[in-house]
Amino acid sequence: MSDPLDFTNKRVLVVGGSSGIGNGVAHSFAARGALVHVWGTRASAADYDAADGSNLDGLGYSSVNVGDYDAIQAAALPFDGHLDVLVLCQGTVVYKGGEFEKTGWDHVVSVNLDSLMHCSNKFYAALKQSQGAIITVSSVSGYQANIGNPAYGASKAGAVSLTKTLGQAWARDGIRVNGIAPGLVDTKLTKVTTENPKRMAGALRAIPLGRMGEPDDMAGAVLFLASPLAKYVIGQTLIVDGGLSL
Repeated sequence: MSDPLDFTNKRVLVVGGSSGIGNGVAHSFAARGALVHVWGTRASAADYDAADGSNLDGLGYSSVNVGDYDAIQAAALPFDGHLDVLVLCQGTVVYKGGEFEKTGWDHVVSVNLDSLMHCSNKFYAALKQSQGAIITVSSVSGYQANIGNPAYGASKAGAVSLTKTLGQAWARDGIRVNGIAPGLVDTKLTKVTTENPKRMAGALRAIPLGRMGEPDDMAGAVLFLASPLAKYVIGQTLIVDGGLSL
């Protein structure tokens, strides 16, 4: 029997794959034979630093500001327009109360929610042709209040709902849409916690497994959802948080 986690020659685009969770996901697909392209925000792959959790070796790269609808529309299609898996791992946050203001709210929602729909629509035809999969990356913040970050919490809740709706709408077209909701993972977005010893200690006490997640933990769930092992899973968001939300 063939390995259901063998993605040899499958074409994968990871939006937000330049660092953190997305970068871990991108390399996990590449390690299993996939051809992987990532979208990031910096001008070129050379502008990323390994110290920030970025490793773009062996990955294709394009600079696309997904907070800008026109930039998404103008972006070149990787793999000559063919695609098997679309991973939507883009995300941002504004701290110090900035999300209570229009500028901060609009920025976070445009990246964390609006762009999920715009990117999905852009690659709909290609994924219908390949009978492919979309995996969104939201957050456990989509299931609970998020202190100080209303736009982040609301956008992630919206991502969970959008995953259900697109899953239902596109299943008959052969596109499986699912998602994961990470808990605390050490990325540039969570440094407000990971670089504060008091906050970090409190966060770890709340996680039954006693450790924060790694990008590889998230990648395992994404690989499953993109694989034939999940061929009857539609519109679901898998919580991957070490028990934090329990």
